[in-house]
Formats: sequence, C-alpha cells, structure tokens
Amino acid sequence: MSADTPSPETSEDVKANEAIAPSSKLAHFPADEPLELDSGVKLGPWQIAYETYGELNADKSNAIVICHALTGDQYVASTNPVTGKPGWWELMVGPGRPVDTDHYFVICANVLGGCLGTTGPATMNPQTGVPYGLDLPVITIRDMVRAQARLVDYLGIDTLFAVMGGSMGGMQVLQWAVSYPERVFAAVPIAAAARHTSQNIAFHEVGRQAIMADPNWRQGTYIQEGVRPTKGLAVARMAAHVTYMSDESLHQKFGRNLQDRDNLTFGFDADFQIESYLRHQGMTFVDRFDANSYLYVTRAMDYFDLADQFDGALPLAFAGTNTRFCVMSFTSDWLFPTSESRQVVKALNAAAANVSFVEIESDRGHDSFLLDVPEMFETIRGFLTGAARARGVPAPGGEA
Repeated sequence: MSADTPSPETSEDVKANEAIAPSSKLAHFPADEPLELDSGVKLGPWQIAYETYGELNADKSNAIVICHALTGDQYVASTNPVTGKPGWWELMVGPGRPVDTDHYFVICANVLGGCLGTTGPATMNPQTGVPYGLDLPVITIRDMVRAQARLVDYLGIDTLFAVMGGSMGGMQVLQWAVSYPERVFAAVPIAAAARHTSQNIAFHEVGRQAIMADPNWRQGTYIQEGVRPTKGLAVARMAAHVTYMSDESLHQKFGRNLQDRDNLTFGFDADFQIESYLRHQGMTFVDRFDANSYLYVTRAMDYFDLADQFDGALPLAFAGTNTRFCVMSFTSDWLFPTSESRQVVKALNAAAANVSFVEIESDRGHDSFLLDVPEMFETIRGFLTGAARARGVPAPGGEA
C-alpha cells in the first residue's frame, strides 16, 4: 500500500462515524424543537436515526413501529454497517415474513441514548464540541418513546397500525400504548414487563460497575482521550448474556465440555466451552457498542415502572384504551418470566381492554424472541392479519 493510499477504516472508525452520521436515514430537530425529558431537561438540538422497510399506503394506515431491545439497533431487517451482519429480526420482518413488508410499512429507530446515530453519549455536544459522555441527561423509556413519536410526526403519520418489540422493545411498546393510546391500533409486547425487577436491576448494576471499574473508562471521557473500556464492557456483556439463555439451553449447547483440550489445565484459562463462548461474546460486543450507551440504556430499563406513572395502579395506565394487545412470553425465560406478562394481562383485563395472551413453549430462554420459534411467528402473523382486517388495512392472505 502506497503512502497516498488511504488506510481502510477500522470497525472502531465505522462505529464512531455511525454514532454521528449513520448510514441509515436521519431526522434532525433543531435547538428550537427540543425534546422534553423526564429529568426536566430540554434536549436540543437532537437527532434520531431510523430505517424503513416496505411502502406506506395512500391513507398511511399500514405503518408498524418496531422497537429494539437493549443492544439492538435500527437495522431490524438490513445489514448492520458496523458488523456487516444481517438485521437482528430478519426472521420476523421482510417480504413474506410474519411482519410482511409487502403489506406493511415498517419503521425501526435507534433509541435515544443509543450509539448508531440517535443522540446518545457518543454524539458531539454542540455546547462543547466533544462527545456528550456523562453530560447527556439520563434517559428513560418514556423519553425513547417520545423521540419515536416525534419521528412518526416527522414522517407525516398520525396513527400507527401496530407497535411491537421484545424485551426493552416490549417496554417501549407498553409505553407507546399508554402515552399515545389514540395513535396505536395494535400493540405486541414480547418477553417484557411493566417494570424492571430488583433482580434485573442487580444484573445491570454488575455490568455498569464492570464498565466504570475499567481504568480506560476515564469517568466517561474515553472517546476524547483515545482509549476504550473494552475489558469492562466485555465483562458487562458476558454477565448479561447469561441472563438471556436458559439453564437447559446452556446445558444442551455446552454442558461441561472442555474447550480444545482433553484435560483440565488447573489454571484460569478458558477450560470450558461456556467460558470460551462468553469471552467471545464479550469481545465481539465491544466492536459494535459504546460503553457509555450501555450505562444509559440499562439505566432507562431500570427506571421503567409503568404503574408508578399512575400512583402504583397498573390498570389505570390502560384505562379507556382502544388498542388491541397481543402479549407474549416464553416458558424458559427467567429474565422476564411469564408471571410478569400475566401481570400486564391482568391489568389490561381490569381495564376492559382487548387483549390476547400466549405463553410459548421454548427451552431457549429470553433470547427466544430473536430466534426461529415457529409458534411465535404463527401467533404474530395471525394477530396482525386479524388486526389489519379489523382496521380495514390490506393484509397478507387477502384484502381487508
């Protein structure tokens, strides 16, 4: 390579670029159109990065917002520019898929506080000319949904046919239905809950402390100092990843099998396959995610408590709603167990809402909603088709 030939971008370069000027679509909001946050701060200017799939119909009645989970992004059904990997929900979204983009117009935005284009801690602070870091106000799930609602306004859409998502995405779905009931015809919260439990907060705190204990974290100023808290972020990811799987799936996949050896080493290398797997998960994660974003987004989940917004009475959150709900859980999910979904269903029933509920048999833990689970696909396809007919939207399998 000659001196005149530019060096190829590293994954870190690409990630930094995507945090500010993403490959996806971008909606800018100037300082005089700030986003009012739960913390009382008015954030502006700000931006939100998003992807769309399919075509918006003439009366704009077929739009579906998909909300991503903790470490997801807007690339729900298209290639992630940082990793080069397919979209995180391509099994669900696309032509002929349960969320059929031959019929529905899908919008997926990077959450507020994220690291792939929407304003987050890696975004340049216009007041200082350096990344926000910890100067970014703390974000809540309701703030994320407010930002998405502003995007929907920006796209000229008054009401949404559906909002759907799993895990943290499911929290956003519930918040959408509560904050904007008149704008959401159908809601599909998957593997989610109306509030984060103390156990889940505890796991998140372990991850945050791992990041902040990394000497390269530098009180959140690592970007401008040219270092990265990769070890701390990797450990945070390892701890979280365990919670996404079930004991049975771990046993089936790894058992107590040794990694590339016949005998124990009597040391602290990765003797077991599960150790090697978690280390790999941790190190690949740091190539695509920002450590400060991890702090912000986990904190948003921890603060989420839908009933607390209504003096502790969850049914009041759904009072008078006309939104149709399909609540879904998985038998082996211990991070967001079925009991949490049942609490949501109970509250919806108390509010006389239109709600269906399905607990899906799966041995793959919380991550089941991202995997090939035929019953989930069939349930969502059927629910969306029925809702489309009820709303008068052309649906797969026939006209409305």
